[in-house]
Amino acid sequence: MVFLMNTQKPETQRALSRYLAKQLFFLVLVACTLFLCAKDAMWTMAWLFMASLLLVMAANLLAMDRALLAERSKIQKGTKGWDIALSAFVAIIGPYLVWITAALDRRYGWGVAIPLWASGIGLLVFLLASFFATWAMHTNQFFSATVRIQDDRNQKVVDSGPYALVRHPGYLGGIIGILATPLALQSSVALLPALLVSVGFVVRTAFEDRTLMQELEGYRSYAQQVKYRLVKFVW
Repeated sequence: MVFLMNTQKPETQRALSRYLAKQLFFLVLVACTLFLCAKDAMWTMAWLFMASLLLVMAANLLAMDRALLAERSKIQKGTKGWDIALSAFVAIIGPYLVWITAALDRRYGWGVAIPLWASGIGLLVFLLASFFATWAMHTNQFFSATVRIQDDRNQKVVDSGPYALVRHPGYLGGIIGILATPLALQSSVALLPALLVSVGFVVRTAFEDRTLMQELEGYRSYAQQVKYRLVKFVW
């Protein structure tokens, strides 16, 4: 038992270190993209957006137990091959396109001007959507960063909290959050890549739902109780 505890603790610490390093890199990447591409260090909404990201990251860290933190710290064995590209697109590449488009729009004035009050609403929606996804993360201890059946963690169906409303609440929060980002950053042009990311979320939802139907015990029964994947009465 002592040996087991001693081996688990360093692994948890390594997972936490990996997670924090990734989050720090993410923050630096967003800041560099926004302020360098916009060439505007006094961009108020960009600073508020960065502060919002920091709040969401802190909430996510508090929401996760250490087992989930280790799960999400790296790509795990059993990850579906198709999800490696999809997860990279919706979590990294797609959002990066939104940020850089918004920054260049700020610099060159490509799109329609968005007033500060409307951007404030967009930022609030972004925060609420992100915290909704955090709620899903807190409720579901199997909230992996990639799609896989977690036999090594005895994965079970979760049907409480936001999962009593729709089957994929984390993706719903992601879609609303990415669509609110252009408004928060005062960019109408950035809505175009945000729509592409939303499509990526929908595709990933369809693929993941099919995988769970086929491979996770109890999921078909859950799907009969909670009929909608993302939006009630729609899909």
